[in-house]
Amino acid sequence: MQDRLSVTFSALADPKRRAILARLVKGEATVNELAEPFEISLPAVSRHLKVLESAGLISRGRDAQWRPCKLQVQSLKAVDDWLSTYRRFWEESFDRMAAYIGELKAGAGNDRRKKKR
Repeated sequence: MQDRLSVTFSALADPKRRAILARLVKGEATVNELAEPFEISLPAVSRHLKVLESAGLISRGRDAQWRPCKLQVQSLKAVDDWLSTYRRFWEESFDRMAAYIGELKAGAGNDRRKKKR
């Protein structure tokens, strides 16, 4: 059995599913509304929705014949938490690089002043 994070990343691996999530950030939508930008069948869109739902990224409600899909951000929070370690690594790396570049520029400025004398 796969862990929850692997299921989430697997669901996010497909660009159509990421586009569906991007649309759902704006609010609830029906399958027909979510299918509009794609040149694929409604059953294909439904399969993508099932993957997203299984990963906990969306929920599908029922309001008479209308079945709105809604973004569930808790699963994305788990991804963000996992990525936070790597985000800190890159931020610290960029800070060190910026400091090093600052040192190089300061050294180059001193070299130019010495040459003018």
